[in-house]
Amino acid sequence: MTLSARANPDLLATLEDRGYRVTRPRREVVNLLGQKQEGFSAEEVCAELPGVGRATVYRSIKLLLEAGVVCKLMLPNGGQKYSLARGEHHHHTVCVMCGTVGEFRDSSVERVLRTIGADIPGKIVGHRMEFYITCQDCLDTS
Repeated sequence: MTLSARANPDLLATLEDRGYRVTRPRREVVNLLGQKQEGFSAEEVCAELPGVGRATVYRSIKLLLEAGVVCKLMLPNGGQKYSLARGEHHHHTVCVMCGTVGEFRDSSVERVLRTIGADIPGKIVGHRMEFYITCQDCLDTS
């Protein structure tokens, strides 16, 4: 089974489980997002779905973000990109040249975060970590 075939029903079910109607435009947004293998901006989704209203695209992404099935990434220029949350806890890389978003998991990073957590009064309830890089494709073409 391909990733998009798995992701679409899960994304639709997430919206339905939260009580949101799955309209035709919202289904189009979810189907497109389910096919995304890399990061995307809301503007890119709008451009790929000219028949879907801009507000529907932004609202759908926001609902999926709130549900935890989409991750929001801040770009160095202040812009935003999103990526599908593929389940396990992870962190991101963002290419400063082309905007490609990658994911990584690293036990060393998790150990550092636990150590930091022991030194912070209170309970850490979340964190975000993004590494801004020049990806290998951009390095190869420069």
